[in-house]
Amino acid sequence: MGAATALYSATCFTVGKYGNGNPYPANICAAVGLSGWLPCAKTLSNKLQGVDEATRRAQSFPVLLCHGKGDDVVPFKFGEKSSKCLSSTGFQDVTFKAYNGLGHYTIPEEMDEVCAWLMTKLGLEGNSA
Repeated sequence: MGAATALYSATCFTVGKYGNGNPYPANICAAVGLSGWLPCAKTLSNKLQGVDEATRRAQSFPVLLCHGKGDDVVPFKFGEKSSKCLSSTGFQDVTFKAYNGLGHYTIPEEMDEVCAWLMTKLGLEGNSA
């Protein structure tokens, strides 16, 4: 449910409110979803239509989705569809990474790619931990 929560939070931030209409209080700058799905895919387009601020936020909001082709908990096609939905509704900085044979778990290669993506998107290059 972590990826679903992250992606839902990204869409709420973009629109500026939760699905129930309450204001979204957090200021987030990126979202990462591993082996997950987008809960509000069917209504996202309607929520973004005609809201200039939401459109602007979606265009610049970075999203990384990673999914294993062997996932038997959340099917790979759900991750693919989530990526396509975000891209088709105005999210212009969506990266989708597929991993052959990976199930519903993570591997060092995936974590390395997540770290590299975060370093780049959050402007952390050159900073050491």
